[in-house]
Amino acid sequence: MSSPKQVRASHILIKHKGSRRKASWKDPEGRIITNTTKDSAVSHLKALRDDINSGNANFEDIASRYSDCNSAKRGGDLGPFGRGQMQKPFEEAAFALKVGEISDIVDTDSGVHIIKRTG
Repeated sequence: MSSPKQVRASHILIKHKGSRRKASWKDPEGRIITNTTKDSAVSHLKALRDDINSGNANFEDIASRYSDCNSAKRGGDLGPFGRGQMQKPFEEAAFALKVGEISDIVDTDSGVHIIKRTG
């Protein structure tokens, strides 16, 4: 089976002090982000992922509340994208998922993510 030309995905991004841009819609000054270690960002994301996978939380609700990406306003939806449009680790993870599947922690220059493939 050949891989699709495009996928559609949503994500939850948690930024940390190693992130490329240390500001977000919910932390415009970057005060929280610059004080967040990568380890604590990862453990926060793992806890959110566990809540989603156990059915205690909805991916879109969690994304709109916790994601540091502007896509939070759309429940984390990034829309469709093709190869070469996202950072490599993100792209590889998104294309490897089946529709409806949620990734493990994905580390990029932007921060740490969990990705849900939606199409």
